[in-house]
Amino acid sequence: MPNKNNEAHRMLTIEVIYATPEQQKLITIEIAHGSNVEQCIQQSGVLTEFPEINLQETKVGIFSQVKPLNHQVQDGDRIEIYRPLIADPKAVRRKRAEQAKAKK
Repeated sequence: MPNKNNEAHRMLTIEVIYATPEQQKLITIEIAHGSNVEQCIQQSGVLTEFPEINLQETKVGIFSQVKPLNHQVQDGDRIEIYRPLIADPKAVRRKRAEQAKAKK
């Protein structure tokens, strides 16, 4: 049976990833069991390196699943910080289809 005291002191290995059009940054950190997404992002230092990230407006997720900042992380999680979309993907596909149709 796991000892709850040992689990409370266990460290988790988490990855924090952020990408711009020019570069991708992957940061691996160790953080205490019971930490949340926001704490991991803060500890990673990514906000210092990319001051344009506003956690109050930016979506974040774990393995492509959007999560709130207070979501408790698990060992091995990869936290992704998403940039806002420049164009609506549906509108881009529709425009591309219209252009292809016009060429025929």
